[in-house]
Amino acid sequence: MNFNYPNGKRYKPKDHPPESKTKNMKNSSYSNRGMTLEEDLNETNEFYRARKIAVIHKKPTPVQIVQVDYPSRSAAVIKEAYFKIASTTDYNGVYKGKYIDFEAKETQNPTSFPLKNFHQHQIQHMEEVIEHGGICFVILRFTKFEQVYLLEAKHLLMYWERMMSGGRKSITKEEIEEKGHRIPLGFQPRIDYIKVIERL
Repeated sequence: MNFNYPNGKRYKPKDHPPESKTKNMKNSSYSNRGMTLEEDLNETNEFYRARKIAVIHKKPTPVQIVQVDYPSRSAAVIKEAYFKIASTTDYNGVYKGKYIDFEAKETQNPTSFPLKNFHQHQIQHMEEVIEHGGICFVILRFTKFEQVYLLEAKHLLMYWERMMSGGRKSITKEEIEEKGHRIPLGFQPRIDYIKVIERL
């Protein structure tokens, strides 16, 4: 099935590890279960909701279906679809009366986080959330080390501005370690980012 962005550009899904590798990873300890960042965050958000700590959800991406095949009467296969609008950030919700909005990204690069992982409309959205007093940040995972950081949006915007002014096109791991907040991987919740927000 083909997905296309509103500008017509083709959507390329993230690569997933081979099935056998995923199975082996899931059989290892809870600290390295082969879970994607999205799966870990969804688990964490369900933990928060069930215990009435916060209500955070992944935003659905609106899709317009343009071509459907019916190989049989009881089945329909979507062959082509378009994202209706450019997405903003991945997650939003409320915690202690405060609006929370964040994006989650992971990279296999061991030394820096490429800014190409973000889009101009996402940056603009984060600026608007901050302007209205919301809590806005990004959760970044270095998959090579299984390390997760919370980086406040104000810092991401600073590095984005540096790139737009002709500077480097990534944030170094050292910069993330300095400005960000390491989130140790746990069991329940898996990625306890609320604990970081409480400190902030």
